[in-house]
Order: sequence, then C-alpha cells, then structure tokens
Amino acid sequence: MQFPPVRSVAHALVASALLLAAPLVFAQSYPNKTIKFLVPFPAGSATDVAARVLAESMGKELGQAIVVDNKAGALGTIGANEVKAAAADGYTILVTTSTTQAAVMSLLKKVPYDPIKDFTPIGKIATTPFVLIVNEKVPATDLKSFIAYVKANPGKVRFGQGSSGSYVSGSLFASMIGGDMQMIPYKGIPPAITDMLGGNIEVVFSDLGNAQAQLKGTKVKAFGVTSSKRSSALPDLPAIAEQVPGYELVPWFALMAPANLPKDVASKLTTTLQKVLLAPEVKQKLVAGGFDIDSTDAAGLAKLIDSEIKRWAQLTKAAKIEAE
Repeated sequence: MQFPPVRSVAHALVASALLLAAPLVFAQSYPNKTIKFLVPFPAGSATDVAARVLAESMGKELGQAIVVDNKAGALGTIGANEVKAAAADGYTILVTTSTTQAAVMSLLKKVPYDPIKDFTPIGKIATTPFVLIVNEKVPATDLKSFIAYVKANPGKVRFGQGSSGSYVSGSLFASMIGGDMQMIPYKGIPPAITDMLGGNIEVVFSDLGNAQAQLKGTKVKAFGVTSSKRSSALPDLPAIAEQVPGYELVPWFALMAPANLPKDVASKLTTTLQKVLLAPEVKQKLVAGGFDIDSTDAAGLAKLIDSEIKRWAQLTKAAKIEAE
C-alpha cells in the first residue's frame, strides 16, 4: 500500500484547521470597518430616529463607526431589497419595521424579497403608537366630533399615508367608524405632515415622536392614539379605542441583516443590541423619541415576523384594503 507523503498530509491538516478556524477568526475581528445601518424611510421618520440612537450607542460598544443611510420608497421595500442583496458580512444592517417585514405582504402584489428567508434576524427594538393629528382648520375639537365630521363629509377628508402603518391606521379607522377618507401617498410621515401644515391634506396618522414635535406649536390638533390604552407620553390624549371599540394598531422596529450571516457575527450584533437597550442614556433617548422599549432576541423576532404577517393580513382585510 502506498501512503501519501508526510508533507502532503501535514498540508492537508493545516488547511482543514484554517477552514475550521475561519469563522471564529472572522467573528473575533468583526467589526474592522464602518458598518452601515440602512433605513428604508426618510430622515426624520421614527425608524430614522431609532437608527441614529442605536448607531451611536452600538458603534461605541463595537468600537467602529456606524453610518445611517436612508433609502425611502415603496413602503420600505426599496431599502429592504438593497439589504437583501448586500454581502452577508455584518456590515450592512436593515433598521426595519412591521411595515417592511410584515404589512407589505398584504399591501403589495409584488414584494421583491421574502421577509423571513432573505434576512437574518438580529433583534426587536421597540414599539410606538400612531397619533391621529389634524390641521388646525379642521372643524372638530375632539375625537368624537372628528368622527362626526368625517362621516358627514364622505371622501372629502384627505389623510397622508407615510408608511403602511399610517395607511392601515387611517383606512381601518375610516372603516370602523363607517366613514370614507381619501388616502394620499407620501414617501414618509414627515413630508405628509409638511403637506398637512400647508393645508394640502387634513389628517396624518403620525408616529408619536413626530406628533409630539408638532404639538409644541398651534397648527396641529391631536385626537387620539392607535394603541389600545393611552400612551404614557401623552396621557391626556385618549386611545381611539375609547370611541371606536376594538381599534388598535401599534408598529414595531427591529434590526435584520442579509440571509446567511455568520452565526457568531449575528450573535455579536444581537448581544450588543440587547446590551445598549439596557443603558439608561439609550432608554432616555428612545423614550424621548416616542418609543416604548420592547426588545426580543433573534429567535423572538423570527417568531414575531411570522405571526405579524398573518395579523397584518387580517388588519388589511378589516380595513378593506386591496393589494396594489
């Protein structure tokens, strides 16, 4: 029997050892360059606010800069699809929402990605309710009188749709009160609010952070929040459910990476996210931005997305929304 040369066997063993050690070495050296947080909504949106808070805190924890890149459009699918196509190396992270990972499956006929199979879950961050805000000239003083106004003016009240959450919030509201509002699409909630302030539309279902900023002035009135109970941030504002029993819609925010991210890198990102969310200064910034911290790990996020796809299908059906 002829045996291979000792040198060949040694080379093979070294090569095998290097291959086995490669993932560990990669994880230990990660990150060694700038990380990108891709936000699929415009600057100033709730997703953008959360991304910038986490970019700063996670960047310090990881020892590398994290930059925020906004790629808005098509209910967040443009940005999400870019992350899907990115290298699975931990340097491109999607700051995602219930819009891009769940609602779009019922709102769009064609979604360029599978919200579960094409991504690696990192972790859930927080939730925030929407706030029903209207232009100061709308002749209503509270939620009850606003409902009466909408019902008395079918098809004349225009609401700005800046995300799937705001879209479904408005449509579900109109459906449940037996009214009819005209939906006007926008790339995000901030531009919808700008148009509302200019009198081009009357209503926006805004994320809490942007709503709070507007309520400091006198050009906007707020009539309710979309959570089932009142928000601790706006305790004097009623839950819409107080006038419309059963009404509830609360979006969530999370981090995801491209599919097939090395497990050690994914674990490092998840651990870092969970750690910074416990930091008092991070909590303070997120709460000030209108968020309720509600974190889960990667496994919890994966289960959430699966259940949320089904829930949003029920919500869009109740809101009488057809996929476009």
